[in-house]
Parts: sequence; structure tokens; C-alpha cells
Amino acid sequence: MSLQNLNIDKSRFKAVVIGGSAGSFQVVTKILAEINPGFDLPIFMALHRLKHVRNGFVEALMLKSKLNIVEPDDKESIKRGIVYLAPSNYHMSVELGYKIALSTEEMINNSRPAIDVTFDSASYVYKNKTLGIMLTGANKDGAWGMKRLKDRGGFAIVQEPSECTIDTMPTAAIKATQVDMILHTSDIIKVLNSLV
Repeated sequence: MSLQNLNIDKSRFKAVVIGGSAGSFQVVTKILAEINPGFDLPIFMALHRLKHVRNGFVEALMLKSKLNIVEPDDKESIKRGIVYLAPSNYHMSVELGYKIALSTEEMINNSRPAIDVTFDSASYVYKNKTLGIMLTGANKDGAWGMKRLKDRGGFAIVQEPSECTIDTMPTAAIKATQVDMILHTSDIIKVLNSLV
């Protein structure tokens, strides 16, 4: 399994966006542990998390991660090879000029951070150079954002629903748009490592 099999220019990608909710912590941990340490695209992660727990999440992910993970400040400049994790209780957007924007606007799909916000804004900035990955989760957040990403020519990967702790989120994305790949976690990692 490789991107070459789909006649896709793997060098086209400039950013990766990952969304997940219930059960996604374990999946993200595995991805970050097995990703090539030379991975040099920015990764934007919008994961549903407890609103009032500010500490410990990044530290737990960093235990096995090959890449540096940060909860960005508002207006922080985007750098290659960094994982940007949406802070607890903030929406995280990507802005023109390659900066991060944080906001406390109303919740979307009962979520803040909302995956829709991050997927939509990242694909607005990076257009068809965006690779979106939807992981396990319990609501439909991210389905609309994945459709926006696809409408702009981005590449959409969804975790295999049968592998998910809760398959509502990937199933909603599959129903919302024509995704490019439905993959198990191990194959998602292979795709990411093929981009290096």
C-alpha cells in the first residue's frame, strides 16, 4: 500500500490535519510513536478533550512521540515538523500568513476545540496540499470540515470504522464526502512515513 498506487504526488503535501474524539488518544499516541523522526510537515491536531484539564495531555503524548508537540499561543507562527495540538477549550484555526489563531467562540457539535474549525481553516490556507485524517470519535464533528477539505482538492483519510472505539465520527465523514482512503492505524502510519 502506497500513495504511488493511486498516482498521487506525495511531495505535494504541505500540512497534515488530524481530528479525533473518543478513543483517539491511543491511536494518536501510536501514530506519534511510529512516525519517522524526520517528518517535516506541520501537523495540526484537534482532539476532543476535557475542558477544565489544562495540564498533562501534551506531556502524556510526548512520552513516546518522535516529534515535538506544542499547544500553540494565539498568532504563533507555524513551523515545519511541529505537532500543533488545539489547547483545551479553544478552537484552533490556521490563518493566512501561516499563523495559528485561537478562539473561545461558541462550541460546534458540542465541542471546543472543534475539528470542523481546524479542518476548514487548514484547507483554506493549504488548499489541495492538505492531508486530512479522521480518527475514532463519538459525534459528527469533522465531517463538514472533511467535506470542505475535499472540496478544495485536499486528500482525505479515514480510520477503518471497524477498528474504531466508536465509529460515529469516521462514518459521518465517509457519508459527508468521497474520502480517498479508509485505513487501519498501521496503514495511516505508512502513508505518513511515505511523505518523508
